[in-house]
Amino acid sequence: MGKKDDYEAELEALQIELVETQHWSIEQGQKVLIVFEGRDSAGKDGAIKRITEYASPRQTRVVALPKPTERETTQWYFQRYVPHLPAAGEWVIFNRSWYNRAGVEPVMGFCTPEQHEQFLKDVPHFETLLRGSGIQLIKIWLDISKAEQAKRLAERVDDPLKRFKVSSLDAEAQKRWDGYSAARNRMLSDCHTRQGPWTVVATDDKKTARINVICHILTELKRPGSKVKRPDRDVVFAADDHQGRLNP
Repeated sequence: MGKKDDYEAELEALQIELVETQHWSIEQGQKVLIVFEGRDSAGKDGAIKRITEYASPRQTRVVALPKPTERETTQWYFQRYVPHLPAAGEWVIFNRSWYNRAGVEPVMGFCTPEQHEQFLKDVPHFETLLRGSGIQLIKIWLDISKAEQAKRLAERVDDPLKRFKVSSLDAEAQKRWDGYSAARNRMLSDCHTRQGPWTVVATDDKKTARINVICHILTELKRPGSKVKRPDRDVVFAADDHQGRLNP
């Protein structure tokens, strides 16, 4: 069996576990919220696709909000995210979330320094409220090296099937690499809490990353009888235990 076949077989086994776990989760009335963040081209879309491929269409929602409207910019910052939170038996996946204010917005100048600082103070309280309401919050940061990001961004431009992945901000990802690194480090430092811990996943190898993301989610949900292996700790690690493993 080749490497591709090994990956497909392992992915299928994990997707079966996801189906079983979601079935159990629905019966238990769990409210599951998974937040995916990371640099451009780090693999959010691909990981989410594999998670949701066989998920219940009625109990699963992927939320990828556009930039806020003029009215939304005057609201309480978290307000536009609240309507999308899960009810009992639902899984909601945010493909980027309120953490835009911890990364893209301050780096690109889309918010003021004061708004950025206020967000970092407010978000632990917001996530404590979410956990207090019974929401199971899983936050995943997908990390990628600068060289691998450059390669993937270039491939997007040449692939007609990836047209919708191309963004006007892609060029800024490399130009502002250091700024995004500083913003990420601050976010992980200030927003990694007991109520809302961050888990980092190294994604230079896409397939390995996807397998380990699913293993991490299944491990966090703790379905009785599940025999999923724990994630590879060289690929998946807590934000406060990175020991220099984050890409600079």
